[in-house]
Amino acid sequence: MKKIFYLISSLLLISLIFISCSSQNKGSDNSNELFINVGPEPKTIDPTLNIASDASVYIIHAFEGLTTKSKEGKLIGGAAESWDISEDGLTYIFHLRTNGKWSDGTPVTSKDFVYAWKRAVDPKTASEYSYQFEPVKNAMAINASKMELDTLGIKAIDDYTLEVTLEKPTAYFLELTAFPTFYPIRQDIIEKYGDTWTMSPESYIGNGSYVMIERNIDDNIVMVKNTNYWDYASLVPEKITFVLMDNPTASVAGIKEGSLHLSDRVPFQDIDALKSEGLLQFVNLFGTYYYALNHTNEVLKDPKVRKALSLVIDRNYIVDNVVKTGVPSGAFVPYGASDVNGDFREVGGDYISVKPEDYQENVEEAKKLMAEAGYPNGDGFPVLQFIVDSNVQIPTFEAVQQMWKEHLNVDSTVSQQEWAVFLQTLYTDKNYVVGRSGWTGDYNDPMTFLGMFLSYSPQNHALFTNKEYDGLLQTAMGTIDQNIRMDAMHKAEKILMDNDVIIPLYYYTTPILINTKLKNVVFDSLGKHRFSYAYME
Repeated sequence: MKKIFYLISSLLLISLIFISCSSQNKGSDNSNELFINVGPEPKTIDPTLNIASDASVYIIHAFEGLTTKSKEGKLIGGAAESWDISEDGLTYIFHLRTNGKWSDGTPVTSKDFVYAWKRAVDPKTASEYSYQFEPVKNAMAINASKMELDTLGIKAIDDYTLEVTLEKPTAYFLELTAFPTFYPIRQDIIEKYGDTWTMSPESYIGNGSYVMIERNIDDNIVMVKNTNYWDYASLVPEKITFVLMDNPTASVAGIKEGSLHLSDRVPFQDIDALKSEGLLQFVNLFGTYYYALNHTNEVLKDPKVRKALSLVIDRNYIVDNVVKTGVPSGAFVPYGASDVNGDFREVGGDYISVKPEDYQENVEEAKKLMAEAGYPNGDGFPVLQFIVDSNVQIPTFEAVQQMWKEHLNVDSTVSQQEWAVFLQTLYTDKNYVVGRSGWTGDYNDPMTFLGMFLSYSPQNHALFTNKEYDGLLQTAMGTIDQNIRMDAMHKAEKILMDNDVIIPLYYYTTPILINTKLKNVVFDSLGKHRFSYAYME
């Protein structure tokens, strides 16, 4: 009886979501109105505080950094129309657009960037992306409460001239200025509305191409063209409704019915059928899906245990039969980052063999390591607790769960948490044993992955500490000589993988549900897809 009740309840829930999406789009044949689903209710859409890829999509439409990305993915001027760089690579002078305005018509000035950057590095703000400001002079000292905010290497020369001073020459600094944490924010807005400023169209004032007109919790975020945007003439859709849900079944229904135009919530078990129907588009992302390990856990402290748990995972089986997308990963940094000669991943190779013919050898090595760690055939090994944020991720874990049990006699349980709670547990509280995770690069450089596990990084959910690792990355961050940088980062990644800090599963190739009439979406390898030029035929 319970099974029937749960089935009816589930069908009713899907129907309600489906009807809700349909009613929003009912009777609308306007090709300039888009309905997009890239995730559920976000934890935050504050550019300074956000760490999630889905929320970044909303943020990049409402705000713009000193630089931005063109339709072709090239770095171009955003709020700044040009910049000068000193010969030693330490000083950047940005020249802001004099026609740059906030969505309420107020001019965008250098002081808005000064305030935003200081807010981001201020330890009181507790931004989990504060470490991204490490290249900026005194940023880390300020974040560690060792220096005053006014010593940060950013200064407003006048309303439209901004000077930035770096600690060391940084090869990827301009890329950082296009990242949401570096976006400007209005001081008067924060002082007036405090932590609730992102919750209302009245206070969510941005300098980007679109402006919020509705903010309905667990339902949608509605944006329209920002008439004050400096490049308003290039914008295409009049209105973008971001539908907030994490229900792959409802997403498929919405795409087929026409109430949704795009969704990245895809039921993995239906990928083959959806592909044959022409409803899927595959996007290569600069990202890696992996399992996070808490190194303070009593059994996971042992590197032999961590390596054994990793080796018995058949990554080819997961890619071919479970998620049906991606590329099996034998390292952390994915394909797509440039090296001195070629691709960083191709140069570095694999640290875990993902060749199908080597899998049995991996299993035997794992059994040996577990026995050496004191758990022959899993004897005495505790039940591993695994956390996940979405039921879409559960089939992958169930496959891994079976592999751990079959080859190591290790039992495990799974607990599903809401997205915001999951982020808090994994990244803020770090109160977990094993958890599903994934990382899509913030900029096109291996540092965007390796920097996560610096001992002082807020993103270091593994609580991994290694002085040599830190030193190598400091070397890579302190020079623009790519030979030195890449050599240091390859050595750092080797330390990361030799210590089995994480368990990489596969590099992202993301399936996207898309209406066949939707054109000109700017798909981004960093996951920050842009809909400013998209339209329905």
